[in-house]
Amino acid sequence: MDHRARRTTRRIEGWPAAPGVASGPLMRLAAAAAVARKGGSTAGERQALADALDASRLDLAALVGEMKNEEAQAILSFQIALLEDENLAAPAFALIADGEAADRAWIAGIDPEIAGYEQAVDPYFRARASDLRDLRDRVLRHLAGEVDQAVPAGVIVLADDMPPSVFLATDWRDGGLVLRRGSPSSHVAILARSRGVPMMVGGDVEGLEAGVDAVLDGDAGALIVDPDPVLRAEYDQRLAEKSQARQALASFDGPVLTASGEPVRLMINVTGLAELRDIDPSKVDGIGLMRTEFLFHGRESLPTEDEQYQIYRQMAEWAAGKPVTIRTLDAGGDKPVAGLTQAGEINPFLGVRGVRLSLERLDVFRLQLRALARAAVIGHLKVMIPMVTVPEELDRCRALFRDAVEELRGEGIEAAMPPLGMMVEVPAAALAIEDFDADFFSIGSNDLIQYVMAASRDEPQLADLARPSRAIFHLIGHVVRHADRCGREASLCGDLAGDPSQVAALLDQGLRSLSVAPGALAPVRAAIARYPGRPA
Repeated sequence: MDHRARRTTRRIEGWPAAPGVASGPLMRLAAAAAVARKGGSTAGERQALADALDASRLDLAALVGEMKNEEAQAILSFQIALLEDENLAAPAFALIADGEAADRAWIAGIDPEIAGYEQAVDPYFRARASDLRDLRDRVLRHLAGEVDQAVPAGVIVLADDMPPSVFLATDWRDGGLVLRRGSPSSHVAILARSRGVPMMVGGDVEGLEAGVDAVLDGDAGALIVDPDPVLRAEYDQRLAEKSQARQALASFDGPVLTASGEPVRLMINVTGLAELRDIDPSKVDGIGLMRTEFLFHGRESLPTEDEQYQIYRQMAEWAAGKPVTIRTLDAGGDKPVAGLTQAGEINPFLGVRGVRLSLERLDVFRLQLRALARAAVIGHLKVMIPMVTVPEELDRCRALFRDAVEELRGEGIEAAMPPLGMMVEVPAAALAIEDFDADFFSIGSNDLIQYVMAASRDEPQLADLARPSRAIFHLIGHVVRHADRCGREASLCGDLAGDPSQVAALLDQGLRSLSVAPGALAPVRAAIARYPGRPA
């Protein structure tokens, strides 16, 4: 008898972490566990742990070399830096000196550190506990002589948590990910969104059998186990539409148009040059957001003026005359930078971040402005300032930028003053947008939503609140109408722009410029093509 016939469809609700739909068999990812080892001499155990640490570091270094995405490289570089910090392994080596076996010493030494991250008040640090668990388990596997568990393509992976390095080493074609723990702000969730891998966190997935057919709806944050024929047909249709959208994008060589023929500018969000290698600039309308903070991550020293200039210059050259909007350093909040951001802030999201930090650290900010002024000579470069709250901040940035241009020209170096815009992500700025002397406006929906809704976008329990509401769209419309009145461009570059289900609502507010992750180009373009026009 076919036991599957006795099963009923089961829907498990969680929190959406990355949009999209995946269909396939369930696969459980086993957590690494300490395999009982027969301890040797103290010297032998010390050497075993040292060798496992070295092997883990080599694993990660090799994986960094395979990554094209600077964000992924930064995550792995952070783990390598942890391994190279002697303080991390010092407790384990002390236990080995007292006679403990290497594997048990490693667990006893690192688990309190993991617990400290898990109990942190700041959701950012809680999310980083996954990196330490990743390192713990990788070292344990080397001590036990085990290899990483293989994940075949086309499956929906179930796990308590997934190490970022395992995610990056996995072939996610047609697959999806469900994590019992974690949050939408975890490194894995960030990577899933950038790669277009459907993902949800939370939900009661205990007791689900491996191999059972399922559908993961990353848009809704739901796992449908043993879908009935009607649900199966519905999701098969969505998968077919997604495939058609990808094919349409591959052959696309013209403007993005609504159903009524109205053009919409569709640009991409990037973190660095590596992401541009596989993107044809003729398929997009430029770069709507280049996140420069990732140039500062995973380094022993801050990037120099010339290092930054070379990257900005190459981006302008890649775009071949299309706009490239570069955001000045948006460090702080959930993006700390060693040696730059302030440690121990009570509430980092409301602290010294974005333009506030840049105006505190003028030594760093002036170097970035000089690099940007030099690159502005090359192509259609635009610069925007993050976390602007009051007009005086933007005015001061403009004055500093002009000083940088004059200084460079005085040194005989070609420089230009590019258009200077602002991120609209603070409610106070959105409400009083008429007061700001910006050349253009770029709405940052991620922070705007969490500040308007008073709900952290990194807290899974508040996921239902940390979503767009009527208040959010009201503010977006207010900004767009002001931009239209004064003849300036307004765009949206947050995650909201990459959600096909929200595209119509954004276009209803008058937005005609969106910037999305490269993986969202196809579904967003398809959503734009379906849009009939703004309601009267």
